[in-house]
Order: sequence, then C-alpha cells, then structure tokens
Amino acid sequence: MLNHLLLYCRQGFEKEAAAEIANLADQVGVYGYVKTSEGSAHVCYVTHDADGALQLLRQLDFHQLMFVRQWFAAAPLLDDLPEQNRIGPLLELVEEIVPGKLADFSVEYVDTNEGKALSGFCRKITVPLRQALKKKNLIKASGKYRLHLLFLSGRQAWMGISTMENSSPWTMGIPRLKVPRDAPSRATLKLEEAWHFFIPEEEWADRLKARTRAVDLGAAPGGWTYQLVARGISVYAVDNGPMAPELMATGMVEHIREDAFLYEPRKPVQWLVSDIADKPARVADLVGRWLSKGWCREAIFNLKLPMKQRFQAVLDCRERIATRMDETGVRYELRFRQLYHDREEVTGHIRWFSD
Repeated sequence: MLNHLLLYCRQGFEKEAAAEIANLADQVGVYGYVKTSEGSAHVCYVTHDADGALQLLRQLDFHQLMFVRQWFAAAPLLDDLPEQNRIGPLLELVEEIVPGKLADFSVEYVDTNEGKALSGFCRKITVPLRQALKKKNLIKASGKYRLHLLFLSGRQAWMGISTMENSSPWTMGIPRLKVPRDAPSRATLKLEEAWHFFIPEEEWADRLKARTRAVDLGAAPGGWTYQLVARGISVYAVDNGPMAPELMATGMVEHIREDAFLYEPRKPVQWLVSDIADKPARVADLVGRWLSKGWCREAIFNLKLPMKQRFQAVLDCRERIATRMDETGVRYELRFRQLYHDREEVTGHIRWFSD
C-alpha cells in the first residue's frame, strides 16, 4: 500500500512544501492530508487511496515542484525494526511494494542535525542491503525504480520508491558540489547547481556555449560571473560594488558601475543571471522586462523570500513574469526551485523559444 508521499525540503520550509503538494494533489484529484512538523526537513502527504502516492508520482512532474528536493511513494512507517536483523523484514517489504525491477537504491536520513547523526548508521546498512537485493535479483541496470529507505531512528524507517525519470538523480536531492578555490564567494555554487537542475547535461555544450555573452546583474564580487567565465562566456558585470581582481584579470569581464534595475544592454545577449537582494516582485518585474524585450534568450535569477507567505510570494512572482511573457506571444519555459545551496530564496529559470 503506497499511500504516503514523502517529500524532502529545506529545514524551515516544511509549510511551503506542504502547501505546494496539497495544492497540486487537489488539482489532479488525489486527495489526502499533510503530516509534518516544523524543522523536520520533510513532509508526508497521506492519500486516501491505497496507491494514491504512486498516482501522484505518475501524474505530477517532479521538476515543476518548487520547494521539494526529492520525493518517493512509501508504505506505512516501519516503527519496530529489530536491532539485530533489520535486513530480513526490510527485504520482505521490498518484495511486497516494488512493482518492477530496481535500477538503484538509497539509504537516507533527513537534512537536520538529528538526521545527520544517523549518517554512519545508514552507511553501515547500505552494503548488506545491497548484497541482499542483488542476491534476490531485484536490481537491474534496466530497472525503472529507485528504492528509498529513510531512517528516522535505528528502529523507525520509511520505505518506498520513485521512478528514475521523475525524481532527483541525487541522493536526498542534494548535489555534491565543491566551491572552487579561486571563486570569489560561496554563492558561485547557486548558479552551478541551477545549471545542473535546469539544463540537461547533453544540452550544456549548446546552451552554455563558449564565446557567447552574458549579463550579471548585481554581480559583485563575482560569484556568478565566475561560473560564466569558467565556461568561456564573456560577461557584462553590472554592479556599483567592486569585482574580484582575479576575475577582471581574465579579460572576459567588463565591469559596468550602474544600477542593475536601470541598466539596458547595448545589444541582446544569450544569458542574464542575477542574484540581487531586493523585493522578489521587483526582481520578477526586472526579469520579465529583459525576456519580453528580447534582451536575453535565457535567464537564471534568485528571489529573496519574505518571512511570511513565502509560497504565495513565489506564485505571485511566477504570475507577474508569465503575464508579461504571454503578452509577447512567444513560447517560453518558466520554472522555480529552492536549490540546496539556496537559503531564504528560490531560484528561477526562464527561456524563450524561436519557432
């Protein structure tokens, strides 16, 4: 019975993830209720139908979710696992709930201090579980499903599945990225993660092509500009603040000391990126203006969220941009995601298509 949908989110954003999944589930007619607690870094949506969580995996597009890092359809909570022989009962449940072959599996914990304390335990159980799954011939390279085993304690765990094509490829939805030693700031990882999430790897060579041009609004000291330059993209860095000298020494950055909200490019560029700390509605209007006027073809930008009504704030910003784009009559794609390297913000991505 896969009627529990488990969703990982950033700690402190459980209400936003809960509101989002409840809204989307209602839209597709899979009804239920949310169970979560503040600071738990995960949400459980309990469906009334016995296979309701599996229905949601099939009817909703994971990549359109805004506040969810990873998800899986789970059986009821295992809350009395034996301390000595956990593999036996776990394996029995795998054979009961998995509708086909597994391509992969993951032993997980929630992204909190309490959850991270279980990381060593999860590593220890991974190897014997893998061996048991292989012995039962349950893992195949051609498999469709990923098995998730989320431990809340040594005796409590959620077990469920996600489909490989409609979930995050990263364990717990967390990419393993390292800050380059010569990057001007840790903020550089926000843009790198955004590229990994929003752009399929096979399209990087075309959409992040060297010798194209980009504008970075609110660029200083250059964390996002650094990622562009590393791809061989020339950058107009717009900010009244100072840029990192190492970036300027590359010869690929033109520093424009101007207000990012007033700047207009001399000619269109391929990319607009922006990590401006301002009201989200103002940033949304700025991005909508750039895309609707054809000043860029593609943009990645951050929205700094208010303390309250954060989910609604993102919906409002999405509507502001969409309304402006709809007036142009061009085809476009617009998505938002609170990335792992984001904090009190979400990252947006938009591009338009020429017919």
